[in-house]
Amino acid sequence: MWIHEPPLNTVFRRRENDGEPVNDRRLRARIASGEIVRIGPGAFAARVAWERLSPMARHAQRVWEAAARAKSQLVVSHHAAAALHGIDLIGDWPTQVDVSVGLGSGGRSSGEFRRRGRQAAVETWRWQGHAVTSPLQTVIDLMACSRFLDGVVAADQALWAKRRSGPLVEASVLRERVAGMSGRGSARVARATRFATSLADSVRESQSRVLISVMGFPEPELQARFLLDDGRDAFTDFFWPDHRHIGEFDGVGKYRDPALMKGRTAEEVLLAEKDREDELRRQVDAFSRWRVPALRSPRMLYDILHGAGLPTFRPRPAR
Repeated sequence: MWIHEPPLNTVFRRRENDGEPVNDRRLRARIASGEIVRIGPGAFAARVAWERLSPMARHAQRVWEAAARAKSQLVVSHHAAAALHGIDLIGDWPTQVDVSVGLGSGGRSSGEFRRRGRQAAVETWRWQGHAVTSPLQTVIDLMACSRFLDGVVAADQALWAKRRSGPLVEASVLRERVAGMSGRGSARVARATRFATSLADSVRESQSRVLISVMGFPEPELQARFLLDDGRDAFTDFFWPDHRHIGEFDGVGKYRDPALMKGRTAEEVLLAEKDREDELRRQVDAFSRWRVPALRSPRMLYDILHGAGLPTFRPRPAR
């Protein structure tokens, strides 16, 4: 059992003021100057540190803050549990913290909590005096309440084989649990589970894979291995062996994230990426690359792939 620690080391909290009165005038001045930002009721953080966090980490911090303030025991679930487990998602994270309650509890969503009614008990872990749904329960919950794309993204994240601490959920365990499901949302969960993979290295790769399928292109091979001139291995996001066609999502993180840059400048990373692509192009007949705008406008991704010769049985998407 492992859950992310609070992303921020320093948070200013009214409740931790040791009984001393809060200098609201000074607080308002620091907020007005942009030095600190409000991240929850009575909780503030340095703007620079807050803005460095990913959307998932920001939501995880809000969950920690909400749990610390709660006067009764919570069952943290859905998006809130996903943030604690490190299951990333696409799109905006909710402004409220998801908690599960019994259908007869009479609770309503209000303030910082979004209450989700349950008919049956769920699989949880103990956490900070509360309970949080397990990774397996969390991903099933998200698949059940989300559209296909979002469900696949959540499942891919939970199954991700290259996660430093290992996959959060084993594929065989997920399939076994889903096989026994029935009732509301079960068909949606089963469909996303069938499509899910442990080989998608990012949410954008998962999104790309869904769009590729929806637009009628052949199913690609994921993480195909190629040998470069210097003997290094290169693994591609997508590869269509029958068409000798490589496809790659080009995220900006590799040019900005210090952990991915590994001490290199952005220019050095860009040149290395270009050299890698040139070597790969010499081994195949076609190479397609796309960024986030092509995922937000599927017509653009369709044109990139189809224009490079990849066949499809579906027409170009409408605007």
